[in-house]
Amino acid sequence: MLDLTIENSQLNQRLVESGDWNIVETEFDSTQLHHQETVFTLSNGYLGTRGTFEEGYPQDCPATLIHGVYDDVAIATTELVNCPNWLPLTIKVAGERFRMDYGEILSYERRLDLRLGIVSRDVRWRSPAGHTLEFHFERFASLANQHFLASRCQITSVDFEGEVEVEVGFHPEPHTQGVKHWQTLKQGGLDNTIWLHSKTLHSAIELGMAAKLVVEAEETTTVHVHQLEQHSPTLITKLAVIPDKTVTLEKIVTVYTSREISTPAEAAIIRLVTAPSYSTLLAAHIAAWDQIWQESDIVIEGDRLAQLSVRYNLFQILAVAPRHDDTVSIPPKTLSGFAYSGHIFWDTEIFILPLLIHTQPALARNLLNYRYHTLRGARRKAQEMGYRGAFYAWESASTGDEVTPRWVPTPDGEQVRIWCGDIEVHINTDVAYGAWQYWQTTGDDQWMRDYGAEMILDTAVFWESRVEWNQKRHSYDIRDVIGPDENHDRVDNNAFTNLFIQWHLQTALTLWDWLVKSYPDTAAQLAEKLDLQPEQRQLWAKIAKHIYINQDLETGLIEQFEGFYNLEYVNLADYEPRTKSMQGLLGVEATSQKQILKQPDVLMLMYLLRDRFDRQTLQTNWDYYSPRTDHTYGSSLGPAIHAILACDLNQSAEAYTHFIRAAMVDLADVRRNAHEGIHAASAGGVWQAVIFGFGGVRMTQFGPIACPNLPANWTRLQFKLKWRNQTYEFDLMK
Repeated sequence: MLDLTIENSQLNQRLVESGDWNIVETEFDSTQLHHQETVFTLSNGYLGTRGTFEEGYPQDCPATLIHGVYDDVAIATTELVNCPNWLPLTIKVAGERFRMDYGEILSYERRLDLRLGIVSRDVRWRSPAGHTLEFHFERFASLANQHFLASRCQITSVDFEGEVEVEVGFHPEPHTQGVKHWQTLKQGGLDNTIWLHSKTLHSAIELGMAAKLVVEAEETTTVHVHQLEQHSPTLITKLAVIPDKTVTLEKIVTVYTSREISTPAEAAIIRLVTAPSYSTLLAAHIAAWDQIWQESDIVIEGDRLAQLSVRYNLFQILAVAPRHDDTVSIPPKTLSGFAYSGHIFWDTEIFILPLLIHTQPALARNLLNYRYHTLRGARRKAQEMGYRGAFYAWESASTGDEVTPRWVPTPDGEQVRIWCGDIEVHINTDVAYGAWQYWQTTGDDQWMRDYGAEMILDTAVFWESRVEWNQKRHSYDIRDVIGPDENHDRVDNNAFTNLFIQWHLQTALTLWDWLVKSYPDTAAQLAEKLDLQPEQRQLWAKIAKHIYINQDLETGLIEQFEGFYNLEYVNLADYEPRTKSMQGLLGVEATSQKQILKQPDVLMLMYLLRDRFDRQTLQTNWDYYSPRTDHTYGSSLGPAIHAILACDLNQSAEAYTHFIRAAMVDLADVRRNAHEGIHAASAGGVWQAVIFGFGGVRMTQFGPIACPNLPANWTRLQFKLKWRNQTYEFDLMK
């Protein structure tokens, strides 16, 4: 088990020494190449670019992903595609190409400035011929204008006098994990500008990209277009360098797709022609980030590792949240990797949304509107499966139709059935819960009237046809489901699902009463559109009252699902140390027959519906389920939630262990899978752990209040929350 509490570990020490705002890498380790590409990802609400090197590196994994740019693929139906790479910039010193695996690296530092949203790299390099130069690279994806990207390279000779050649361009047709998705329609160049016009092979989304190369303060230096047959055009300039003189080159890029404008190539070219200077673009970008941090920053005193890791997690969520498009959402790996095909899961509503609801409500509204725009797909899914109302996709993409693979091949060719898309039904209430939390926090009645009400009500209709009456018990059953703990599928009466449905139906009734009273015309329109009859609302109340829950009335212990108590108990400590999940060790079938949880299930419910359970009930269920949960290599969604509940139980030390496991999941590659991309749900959970766990924040009808439970080494915790158009500033000290 990776011990992240030892703060004098090498990685933690380096992070602590790098300050409160900077992720710094001082030694390049090629074995960590893909992990660090993830860590140094930049996004701007429109696209994300992995932290690969401008000049490339053997077996690197460059990727630029744009929200909503999907294309057809086998098995996963559709996937977010790797877009043309805008980074390429190569340098030749007296004919020898600068690379990190060529010549000698005399000094190296790579830095992600979280406050400014800039990735930079400083390299002192000696060529094989013995020439020494210093290179400074920096890049940003503009938060102020989502269609602008920019990189700068500064070259300083130490002992070389001669010619340096710089070439910039695009990689126009990258593959996505081996799958080709792009067709180049046209490309060209003129003077110091090149451009590209591409289209996805199946979804026919067009992309336009343009770039120009500017050599600063070098009047005699020329830039020209270089194009060989069957190759993409590039821009080349040749520089005469002498020792101690710095030459600065700037590459400014524009990108559009046909999702925003019908002529993306033309738009990219026109925008580039009138583009501001690099320094002007950078100033606007920095100002935009400053505004975001003023509203969303968290200040922690007494624990620099926690301070930096929390800011890193916030940065990745705040950077990727779509600003100008409410038909897209945030994938589980943000826009930093290919895992999960860029599909949308419950991660968004349950884990990511709270940070945005309470600090950037306009961005939260965009994400919820994505679910409104995909309601038609949810209705199609319900109808296809023989149910009424709307049934949201477990994995969703452009239309809201279900894109969870039904069958997935194993390495040996065997086909495995994936049931999540059919029976992980709690997604319906997850979406409703997110919509309700947004409304309760913001008081945005207009949004609830125009969007949220239809989502909450039509997903409530679904439950009428999904429940089954158990005459023997005089209760309603929800059979054949998967709860949050995906180690156990096809179970009956999962407590999380059933009690969350109870909440959903009760909430839908409360919402209906409000709608009839406040907006009777809207209520009448929705009643007609959704075919809502008075007797249905009576049925909702009956289902909510009689839904089956197996809870011991004396102890308060809730059975996770029918038959869970009959499964084999396993002492997880017997398997330590280990470097993979219990399911990975024992196999899918064997794990499903044991009391081994992938992530909190009953405890997840007790967090989301905190006000419905007293402390003793929480303690009883914590004592039972926490030891049965694979905290280290189960789901990355679990540790932050366990941190919050441990705080509720005044177990501060244990809370901190869970918290740091979540906070460092990408920076320290805790689960050995950070190369796949940012753990977005965990990042959102980290914010919740700090605010609702250590900060002890609870929402009341009068606004947020705090009963802090700070970790031993924290001396101060500061943050802001928005509630009903007011900003509440918290300054919590020991």
